[in-house]
Amino acid sequence: MKRIVITGLVLAAAMTAACKKKAADEGAGSGSMTAPPPPPAPMRPSQNPQTKLPPLEASTDPQNAAKVALGNTLFFDKRLSVDGTLACYSCHQNEDGTGGHDPLAIGPGNKQLTRHAPVMWNVGYLKGAFYWDGRSATLEDQGKAALAGGNMGLGEDKLQAKTDELLKVAGYKTLFKAAFGDAPITVDHVTQALAAYQRTIVCDQTPYDKFAAGDKTALTEGQQRGLDVFLGKGACNACHTPPHFSVALQVEGGVYWNAGIGVAGKDPAATEGPTAADLGRKKVTGKDADWAAFKVPSLRDIGKSPPYFHDGSMASLEDAVHYMSSGASGPTSPNLSPLFNDKALTKDETGDLVDFLRGGLACPGGLTPPASMP
Repeated sequence: MKRIVITGLVLAAAMTAACKKKAADEGAGSGSMTAPPPPPAPMRPSQNPQTKLPPLEASTDPQNAAKVALGNTLFFDKRLSVDGTLACYSCHQNEDGTGGHDPLAIGPGNKQLTRHAPVMWNVGYLKGAFYWDGRSATLEDQGKAALAGGNMGLGEDKLQAKTDELLKVAGYKTLFKAAFGDAPITVDHVTQALAAYQRTIVCDQTPYDKFAAGDKTALTEGQQRGLDVFLGKGACNACHTPPHFSVALQVEGGVYWNAGIGVAGKDPAATEGPTAADLGRKKVTGKDADWAAFKVPSLRDIGKSPPYFHDGSMASLEDAVHYMSSGASGPTSPNLSPLFNDKALTKDETGDLVDFLRGGLACPGGLTPPASMP
């Protein structure tokens, strides 16, 4: 009996000690266990799948190729202007990224116009929003306005006369017949041909496009960091949305913002005189909210298309990027876009962003003149 009691006491003591040790081990272990792995770093925006440029809807017109050929010839022909000094190409040259070289476009008679000539790349994607203020609904409308207005200087009353003049040229007579058959030729046929050609001015093989298609070597590491800034901290994609790099090309009627450009010292109530600003979209809609607002341009080939903005007021890409990323609008505009604010980019981030814009969005090729003029 005595031995059994002692054995039981020993067993109980051992069990108690074991329990205490287990509890102590568990308590101590909570601080000495291997720490769980940190959560994975967030994916860099550039390393996510990128949006790809959709193809333009192909024309089903059996005579489209002939219209494109005619439009190509017309686009490069200085005889289309009132005094024979300027072609459409004069304001949209390859060395300027198909945009304007001068801050403000120059018309016939060396007359300075009111806005900078925009780039031509991918104009066929626009939906009812041509010109900086979107006043023309179609490429055909835009072409007629350019012929009649300051760009080519014909005036409404000389449009048909210029068409008839072209038809007296044997080569043009052949081109018009191939494009439109035996129909009586009017200025509408001229603008249809110009529009058909302009829809072929497509930039879809930038390094960004190749990167989005899966070639991860198409953008340098610095350009990928710049794309990170573009899609992330810089929030550039809010207005310059990929793959068009302009939200205006993705929305019917376009998108227009006031970025504070050209409003210094201007009176929103003034419609003429030195204190009047370029009304921008307001001239089309009549809405105060559109005062000094302009269409968001595409950034494709932006590295070759200085100066920048609708008034050509920024001479370099670095200046334009600094202005847009720092919110440096100067005078407060009554309807300054709420997206326009200081992104607090570092010098390195700004450099990477400029590298992406200049190199990653560079368009290969350019506009090709016809083999010969009529």
